[in-house]
Amino acid sequence: MLAAGTSQPRLSAADKYTGPRPPKKDVLYLVLGEKLVETEAVTAKQSTSKEGAVYSVPGAASTAKTPLAEPIFLLASDQIAPENLGLYRFEVRNGNREITLSGKRGKFANKQYHLSVRNLEPGLNRIEASDPLDEGEYTISPEGSNTAFCFSVY
Repeated sequence: MLAAGTSQPRLSAADKYTGPRPPKKDVLYLVLGEKLVETEAVTAKQSTSKEGAVYSVPGAASTAKTPLAEPIFLLASDQIAPENLGLYRFEVRNGNREITLSGKRGKFANKQYHLSVRNLEPGLNRIEASDPLDEGEYTISPEGSNTAFCFSVY
């Protein structure tokens, strides 16, 4: 049902979100049934190589894990704009998780996975991987930030 004069659906009382709620703002949480698992929030170290910008975080694996190939996240946003989030796969090298992004448009596009964002209520968003993810290490990061919300798919 559309609200008068808008193209946005109007939520009825029956549509009100009743699921689990993130205890912290601006942190991504994996949804595993009725349980929320906080992603590993770290600041990625940035350096450069001949291939491009290298972002790395310590450790070979994240503490946040999901068996789901198309993980679902909840974000209670205050500072982070959910539509500016990007999903990337890490490569594990020398005990660290790394991603190299080149300034060349084609190489950058191949490294980023698609996300879908759905607003559940003001300030609360459901974020989903749009395509199945292979087993491995991943991060979701706000555009223009070195903040990395890390997780593993197993």
